[in-house]
This record gives sequence, C-alpha cells and structure tokens, in this order.
Amino acid sequence: MAVAAKDLHGTLDALVLKTLSWGPRHGYAIARWLEDTSADELVIEEGSLYPALYRMERKGWIEAEWGESELGRKAKLYQLTTAGRKQLRAETEEWARFAGAVSRILLPA
Repeated sequence: MAVAAKDLHGTLDALVLKTLSWGPRHGYAIARWLEDTSADELVIEEGSLYPALYRMERKGWIEAEWGESELGRKAKLYQLTTAGRKQLRAETEEWARFAGAVSRILLPA
C-alpha cells in the first residue's frame, strides 16, 4: 500500500531536499525519483509537491531557474542552496532520533 505525500507529516521537505542533493531537478523528476527510489511506496502528488517547493524556495533552502527538461521542454529546475544543505542535515538528524525512539517502542528487544 503506497503512502501519499499528504500523509508524510513533515517529512516531505526532507525527502525533497535529499532528492535535490543529487543535483537540480524539475518537479516531475523529483516526484519520479522519490517514487522510484521508494519502490513506488511513496506517491508524491502535485498538490503536495509544488506547495512544498514554493515554501522551501521562500525559506531559501532551494532556488529555481528556468531550464530544459531531459525531453527538451522548458522546465523550472530546483536546486539546493547552502541553507538547504544545512536544513537537510538537521532534518536527517531529527528523523534518525525520531525513528530510533519509535523503533524502541514498536520493536522491543
């Protein structure tokens, strides 16, 4: 059963930042990379992705410029900023602490 982006409760930003750590991508490519990498367990819908991208751009974590997609079409390409890399590190550390705490509860030794 796939998990929709709207159900990710605060982790979508971290996932998008991680995706962009591999290089600039347009919105559709971000969604596809997350879906492919999660073996289609995560479904990233436009209604969740684009508001997240705009929010992260306002916060200075990513920046966008118009470029060309792999199909030769005009596309807005997003890339990580220095502040975005810092935010990704912070969110990754926070996720690791959270996952560890939940695992200690759900998977006792």
